[in-house]
Amino acid sequence: MSRAAPQLLVSAGEPSGDLHGARVVEALRARFPEATIDAVGGPQMAAAGARVRFPMERLSAFGAFEILETIPAHLSLYRALRRDFAAHRYDLVIPVDYPGFHLRVAQAAHAAGIRVLYYIAPQLWAWYPARARRFREAVDRFAVILPFEPDFFGRLGIRADFVGHPLVDRGPWLPRGEARARLGIPKGARVLGIFPGSRKGEVRRHWPLFRSIAFRLLTEGRWDWAIVAGTPVGAYPDAGPIQVLRQDPQLIMAAADAALVKSGTTTLEAALADTPMAVAYMTHRWTYEIARLVVSVPWISLVNLVAEREVVPEFIRRPLRRDDLCDTVRALLDPGNPRTVEQRAGLAEVRRRLGPPGAAERVAAIAAELLQQ
Repeated sequence: MSRAAPQLLVSAGEPSGDLHGARVVEALRARFPEATIDAVGGPQMAAAGARVRFPMERLSAFGAFEILETIPAHLSLYRALRRDFAAHRYDLVIPVDYPGFHLRVAQAAHAAGIRVLYYIAPQLWAWYPARARRFREAVDRFAVILPFEPDFFGRLGIRADFVGHPLVDRGPWLPRGEARARLGIPKGARVLGIFPGSRKGEVRRHWPLFRSIAFRLLTEGRWDWAIVAGTPVGAYPDAGPIQVLRQDPQLIMAAADAALVKSGTTTLEAALADTPMAVAYMTHRWTYEIARLVVSVPWISLVNLVAEREVVPEFIRRPLRRDDLCDTVRALLDPGNPRTVEQRAGLAEVRRRLGPPGAAERVAAIAAELLQQ
């Protein structure tokens, strides 16, 4: 690095990346007070002190037609970044997740002789290991958030450093009693948390199943309080006695005795909250059949992948076994049930494997190493 103050670019393409990128910006700002930090991002990175040159709102979309509409914005941004790289505007580029677009950004930066530190690596271990060659040629270092990823990428010739999972940095979870008090739940109530997803399609697919399981357990007298972690625009018809709360889902997770969750990051949140869970994921039949051919890991939940064994039961096969899913949730609502006790021991192991707080600071430390090379 020839400049006294580094010129950095942190890039995110969706809200989660904006959040994780913001923490990296804060850590970079603490380590390099004189640095210029530009961003492809949103309000989180702007609040952290980055200069948002390219707002990401034009990039984020869900659904086939909505994604097609963002192609011109992606092309325009890519061309602008490539011009910046050719002019050596930056000393280091830090893409955050969002692998489809960021692979091309990394390739353009590498071609211009700019170092690339990729934070939150694409899940090549699950879907497409052969694609790793393209990342190996374009990325100098990976900062990964799952403990098994350094070994996976290392076997493919990519240096990857485990920095810990950023969820750990959200701080300690509320004790169950305090979370219930904030939600107005009486002491001694048995609480079921329901997490059907955050996207409209996920809610539409999972809500009827999750609702039917909750209703069956209610008729058996298994719970006193059930809460859905609702989204601002999600539809949850015929909820009956199930409460739909469109507020902090972490509070709901902390309050629950057991949770019924769709696969995804929510499973790690449940592990951090020490909330036993059953994991289900519903998709179209042909999507499922295609996934069976291309998925290269034995589990879909991040909890099991981190533990490298089955800690939480998964219900993904078609046809989905509703009776078995109901039996599992029923058992987990009983804190003394051996299945609940065993799962809680596994969740404790997962929490240890996710690493200590400070993921963003470790990313900044790797950035400092690359800037000195």
